[in-house]
Amino acid sequence: MSPPDVVSVILGHAGDGGGRPAVRDTDEDLSYGDLADQVHRAAAGLAHLGVAPGDRVALHLPNSVDFVVAALACLWTGAVFVPLATTDPPARLRLVLDDCAPAVVVTSDRAGGGAGADPGPDGRSWVTVSDLRRSMPGRVSPPRPPGGPAYAIYTSGTTGSPKGVLIGTPAFTAAVAATVDALGLDASTRTLCVSPFHFDGSFATLFPTLYAGGAVVIRPREALLFPRTFFRAVDQEAITYTGFSPSYLKLLLSSPEKERLAPSTLVVALGGEAASVADIRALWAVAPGVRVFNRYGPTETTIAVTHVAVTPGSLAGGPVPLGRPHPGVTFHLVDADGRLIDAADQVGELYIGGSQLMEGYWGAPELTARVLRDDVVPGVMLYRTGDLVYRTGAGEYVYVDRADRVIKRHGVRISLIELGEALGGLDGVSAAACVPYADGDRTGIVAYVVTDHPVEPLELRRAAGRILPETMLPDRIEPVGDLPLTRSGKLDEGLLLGRSGLHPVRTAGPQTVAAPPG
Repeated sequence: MSPPDVVSVILGHAGDGGGRPAVRDTDEDLSYGDLADQVHRAAAGLAHLGVAPGDRVALHLPNSVDFVVAALACLWTGAVFVPLATTDPPARLRLVLDDCAPAVVVTSDRAGGGAGADPGPDGRSWVTVSDLRRSMPGRVSPPRPPGGPAYAIYTSGTTGSPKGVLIGTPAFTAAVAATVDALGLDASTRTLCVSPFHFDGSFATLFPTLYAGGAVVIRPREALLFPRTFFRAVDQEAITYTGFSPSYLKLLLSSPEKERLAPSTLVVALGGEAASVADIRALWAVAPGVRVFNRYGPTETTIAVTHVAVTPGSLAGGPVPLGRPHPGVTFHLVDADGRLIDAADQVGELYIGGSQLMEGYWGAPELTARVLRDDVVPGVMLYRTGDLVYRTGAGEYVYVDRADRVIKRHGVRISLIELGEALGGLDGVSAAACVPYADGDRTGIVAYVVTDHPVEPLELRRAAGRILPETMLPDRIEPVGDLPLTRSGKLDEGLLLGRSGLHPVRTAGPQTVAAPPG
């Protein structure tokens, strides 16, 4: 039996505990009763503007209570909410808007007219959340069809062109309910949202907390790039749960204020990138009571499809495991010849099936057909991830790397993630990341390292040569002051390469290998 849909459960908390805190930012603080009232008002405003089930509604909003109200109002009316990055340049914003053709753009940056939407800078209808709340007070009965689409997240593929990943309501509900169950969230949970809301990784903190009846605390994304803001919020708001990328964890660990986490029993969910064994151990060295979960899931499979509670024992044998698939999700490994892999400890490309698959890429059936395949397991639709993983004898899955990021040199396959882990363990190195670059007709590897004190690249290379064979050493080692992050909290490889005057690698598509790591 499927769990009740996300918006019905969240708004239903107004009936069983309407006075409980639901969501707050620096300007607004709503109880569940307030939240339900504001969502119904905003939904009525959307209906008044003619928004119908299946219409796209673009949300040009920062992390805020406004975003939460607008997204839930879309879900209530059956509209598809499309989060936009407020920091995107105008050219990219136009590309996304032209592609999804929203009925209206909801923003907090324009003065509205109350009864309707103003024409925006691109000729579309733009309206503020405040306008929607005032448009038509009262509750509207939604004509939303069961099982319709919930949201579309725009990501960039290898070509850099934005593509809209359309997620259905059943997949969204399954992912949210699985997160609540996996992390043990309940009405006592107090969550700090760190990741930007245009990135679906943020949905692992926002919606599951509200689904469980807990309280969500929102701070401006820009402020959270200063670790002291994070530590202060955890203390002042009595935060019990948060989630972010492993790169953001590196940022927190670089702060001299990290000792403020020492007494914490915080639950931290990592996702979006491969987690670092060294960084998790460094976190526990500071705050041994912090509980760490590792999660994995491409945007196309709805937020996350695996979880594992990380323990010191689970880190003893190598990389941080991904864990096991959520209920209703299936994993299939395929070798270089397209054959399914049944044996443990053999690397293959991961295909994912089951309840959390996307509906497809918005307006791109040919692109959808390339990654949603029913020819691997006949009659079963699977998503081709391009990720290389293997299954342990205990049944847990372990991430190796992207298929197009396993570099073969001198007959040796090199995982850039494993190489970065090795370099990060050198004395004096606090963080390291390996990035491929185009070097004529070959692919080179540049290692960016953050050190505790000034050090020459040659000295680092000698130190690396004492633990790695010559064939695995990077072509270049560059000390840097920090490892910059993208807006979604991941390592900004393009910025690093640009600073070095290097060009990114362009790949034709994922390749698979059929050999275990090491």
